[in-house]
Amino acid sequence: MIEIRFPDQSLRTYAEGTTPFKIAQGISEGLARNVLSAKFNDQVVEASTPLLEDGNIQLFTWNDDLGKNAFWHSSAHVLAQAILALYPNAKLTIGPAIEKGFYYDVDFGTHSITEKELKDIEKKFLEFARQKFEFKMRSASKQEALDFYHKDENPYKVELIENLEDGTITFCDHADFTDLCRGGHIPHTGFIKAVKLLNVAGAYWRGDEKNKQLTRVYGISFPKQKELTEYLELFEEAKKRDHRKLGKELELFTFSQKVGQGLPLWLPKGAALRERLESFLKAAQKKAGYEQVISPHIGNKELYMTSGHYEKYGEDSFQPIETPAEGETFLLKPMNCPHHCEIYNTRPWSYKELPKRYAEFGTVYRYEQSGELHGLTRVRGFTQDDAHIFCTPDQLDQEFKNVIDLVLYVFGSLGFDNFQAQVSIRDPTKPEKYIGDTANWEKAEQAIIDAAQEKGLDFVIEKGEAAFYGPKLDFMVKDALGRKWQLGTIQVDYNLPERFDLTYKGSDNELHRPIMIHRAPFGSLERFVAILLEHTGGNFPLWLAPTQVNLLSVSEKHEKYAQKVLNFLENNEIRGSLDNRNETIGKKIREAELSKVPFMLILGEKEAELKNVSVRKHRKGDVGAMSLESFAELIEKEVSESISKFEN
Repeated sequence: MIEIRFPDQSLRTYAEGTTPFKIAQGISEGLARNVLSAKFNDQVVEASTPLLEDGNIQLFTWNDDLGKNAFWHSSAHVLAQAILALYPNAKLTIGPAIEKGFYYDVDFGTHSITEKELKDIEKKFLEFARQKFEFKMRSASKQEALDFYHKDENPYKVELIENLEDGTITFCDHADFTDLCRGGHIPHTGFIKAVKLLNVAGAYWRGDEKNKQLTRVYGISFPKQKELTEYLELFEEAKKRDHRKLGKELELFTFSQKVGQGLPLWLPKGAALRERLESFLKAAQKKAGYEQVISPHIGNKELYMTSGHYEKYGEDSFQPIETPAEGETFLLKPMNCPHHCEIYNTRPWSYKELPKRYAEFGTVYRYEQSGELHGLTRVRGFTQDDAHIFCTPDQLDQEFKNVIDLVLYVFGSLGFDNFQAQVSIRDPTKPEKYIGDTANWEKAEQAIIDAAQEKGLDFVIEKGEAAFYGPKLDFMVKDALGRKWQLGTIQVDYNLPERFDLTYKGSDNELHRPIMIHRAPFGSLERFVAILLEHTGGNFPLWLAPTQVNLLSVSEKHEKYAQKVLNFLENNEIRGSLDNRNETIGKKIREAELSKVPFMLILGEKEAELKNVSVRKHRKGDVGAMSLESFAELIEKEVSESISKFEN
């Protein structure tokens, strides 16, 4: 007999070899019908896996993230089966589940998949799914695995197998289809009732531009047709809100091949938006006791070797910059924290002077593969709203909670009110991924958990998601379309102060190590703007909008009055722009609506005579005529209401 512990800490006894499915069946037939996969002793297993020892179990359905992961991972297998059925000469590579759906990378040779062919693959996919083929795992020796793929002349699978250890290799079979796989499947294909292949893209084998470009087929699947229909409606809305599309339409940013991939150029309206965000956070930081610092865009290679960044991220950096001096090498700055350590190190500190809070909007550079670049969300040069707090152990708890308050203030100000916190800790089975003393790691992890609990945050603990130098608290935000984004991060670090020999003199007149808190409420300005654009659909809060008011003159003879109104707005610190083109007022109104400027002022004969304005509000239409003073009061009221909403 074996003893099984459930998430509520209750214990039950079962015969050795009992499967998660049988355990679910013993709880209720409804659960058994819906169980997709399980986790046993922190290992993801199939619902059909015999359990041979005592342990902890979690059962997953479609309502759980790991249940969806198993569902979409299994769907990738069915997609591969359908592709091989229609294209026998195609060579399969890898096909994982992703956050929303799955993909498979395929070498189709010289063939390019068309939209019509995607529909044919979908049809074949559903044909296989309806036959309720069971997913069955089996082990294979390395030689057996190599023989299987050599026979099919698949160099990609052969390369994968050659990097695996004998005795760790497994296959998954369903119907007459076999794929190299570590596991994590639903019981059978019949659970998949609806599928949509969304698009195809190019992807280099193993993400390396030197390798062959493959065809990546993206898909999404669901246990009910209704859920697919709802998803596709959101998918269409997401396309309308794509930040790349909105960024172009609203003239916020652009990219240039001559400047370089992944290096955004901010246009005047986008630069104004960034400036507003920076000013907003700088004001909040000043109030919270931060001091602004500035560090250079490059740093000596030795700096990043000391911090450990070169060892961990050297391959992802741009090529070193060699100077005429022998042995002198610089790197484009990949991180701000080593520079801030050196700023702290400029003079001795007393415990009475701590904490020191250094903040910087620092631009950093990382060489992302071209196939992974995506608008503003994945770039090669980006600006972090970085700050580093150097504090004593006694100050750590309060400082960490103060940063949580700052992050929540930022989220509230911009309408991100649906989020979950994630405590990201290290994976103790992979010590090579991290630097520093185990005892310090344990202290840092516990400090974050304690702070999250004291602030009443809804949080989960994710093993293996920590930074290489310390654990962190990440904020996972859901946008208006229900998509999850990682925004805002706070990290506790005992290691960089050790590596940089940072000290302060304590009350005992002895030297002690400060603790370092890394924090970035926005994360990166580029990514934050992209997510904010998609969350709001480009309809920014009034206080943030680059242009708050569009002045629309009815004809040329009203331009003199329009200029007076514009001057009035400027004197009242209201951001306005004048459209005095020789176009009809109807066309100007339509174009102003498309530009998503919050207010329009119509200026014609009557307005010039009465010295007032006719007001229109974006998406709401006519507000009515009012004096300039009344309009200024309206703007002030709306801005102050939005500010007081998040300040309270």
